[in-house]
Amino acid sequence: MKEIIVAGGCFWGVEEFFSRIPGILDTEVGYANGVTENPTYEDVCKNNTGFAEACYIKYDEAVLPLDALLEQYWSIIEPTYLNRQGNDIGSQYRTGLYYKQEEDKEILLKSKEEIQKQYDEKVVTEVDLLKNFYIAEEYHQDYLKKNPNGYCHIKLD
Repeated sequence: MKEIIVAGGCFWGVEEFFSRIPGILDTEVGYANGVTENPTYEDVCKNNTGFAEACYIKYDEAVLPLDALLEQYWSIIEPTYLNRQGNDIGSQYRTGLYYKQEEDKEILLKSKEEIQKQYDEKVVTEVDLLKNFYIAEEYHQDYLKKNPNGYCHIKLD
């Protein structure tokens, strides 16, 4: 089993999108690569903690190789938007790929280079080692399953 953390704007839709893909074993939303300890949603919304709203993904690489997972990721984000996705604006809504295993770094960088070929504007999606990840409050977990009409910037159907 492999793990990756992805940021793609509001984490509710990112989690719901990935939870529907065969080979995804587990998802949890939280806050990635910030500068404080144990942030709350309210802390992150102040836009001064450095955290991105992100989704932890545990997946079976035999069913869903990382490059296929990344194809799905690129399909739901606008990688040239800095600190925003959909109607959400702020550094917590930036796009990012955060790896835990060093061997994933080259795959992520190559994928970013390939997607760049599709855009005239610069792709600003971060690719970085996961420095920290704090699980978000329980009410954020599986939010769109609990609230099917909740806000989502990703087309899920």
